[in-house]
Amino acid sequence: MQDLNDMLFFAEVVDSGGFAAAGRGLGVPKSKLSRRISELEARLGVRLLQRTTRKLSLTEAGEIYHRHCVAMREQAEAADEAVARVQSEPRGTVRVTCPVTLAQTTLGPILPRFLAAHPQVRIEMQVTNRVVDLVQEGVDVALRVRSNPDDSGSLVVKNLGPTLGVLVASPQLLQRFGAPASPEDLRDLPTVAMSAADGRASWRLVGPRGEEFELQHRPAYTADDLHVLKLAAVQGAGMSVLPDYLCIDEVRRGLLVPVLPGWAPPAAKVLAVFPSRRGMVPAVRRFLDFLAESVKGERIVPQAA
Repeated sequence: MQDLNDMLFFAEVVDSGGFAAAGRGLGVPKSKLSRRISELEARLGVRLLQRTTRKLSLTEAGEIYHRHCVAMREQAEAADEAVARVQSEPRGTVRVTCPVTLAQTTLGPILPRFLAAHPQVRIEMQVTNRVVDLVQEGVDVALRVRSNPDDSGSLVVKNLGPTLGVLVASPQLLQRFGAPASPEDLRDLPTVAMSAADGRASWRLVGPRGEEFELQHRPAYTADDLHVLKLAAVQGAGMSVLPDYLCIDEVRRGLLVPVLPGWAPPAAKVLAVFPSRRGMVPAVRRFLDFLAESVKGERIVPQAA
C-alpha cells in the first residue's frame, strides 16, 4: 500500500531545496529521507529528482508528482484545521440551573444574546431555588448566590462577581413611621421578609466603619419569593432586604428608597458551580466565559449620611 508520508517527504525535500534542510524541518535523518525517496522512485518506476553534488532538480515527472504532493499536503492540513474547528466550535446542549429571581432579572435577559452568537448551542435551564445535585441530575452549570462559597464541596466554583443586599422601603412608609436615624430606630418600622421559623426573622447589617448590628424582628408579611417581597415593599407593607439587581429600577424611579444609608447586609457572590474543568466541552466552556463577561450588572451603593 502506498505510504502517503513518502509524498510529504518528497514535497518537503523539493520545497526545502535538499535532503539536509528537509530533514531538519521534519526531524527526520537525511539518510532516511534519501532512502525513502529512492524507494518511492522505485515503486513509481520513474526518476523524480536529478541529483548532483551541488543541487537537486526535478524531472518532468517529478514536477507533475510534486504538484500532487503539495496538494495532498494542503488537504491534510485543511483536514486537521477542520477537525480543530469542530472541536472548538460550541455545539450541543448546556444544562443550567438558576434561582428564580436571578433567572428573571439577570440570566434570562442575557441568554438570547449568547444563543444568537452560538446558534449550534441549546440551553436547558431549570429555574428553581432548590439546591441541585449537579452530578446526580446531569447538570452542567448551577448559578448560586452565596456569602460563603465553601459550601460547594468538591465542585468547581467560578466567582462571577458580588451582589449587594439593600435595605429599602417605600417613601410612603418612611413618611408614616419616620426615617430611622440609627440602627436601633429600625425596630420601629414594619418589615417584609423571607419565611422564618416561629414567625421571627433576623437581619445582620454592617455599618460604614465595619460595625455590626443584628435586627431581630417579626415580619408583617413573609414569603418565599423575593419578587413578591419587592411588590409588598413598593406598596408600603414594610421595609425589606432585597438584592440590588432586583430593586435597582424601583430605586431609580423613586418607588423604593434605601433605608439608613451606609448600613447593609454583608455582600454575597454570584457563583457558577460545575463538576470539573477536565473534559469540559466547548459549549460549556464558552457559556462560563460568557457569564463571566456578562453577569456584572449595575449596583446600588447608598452613601452614608
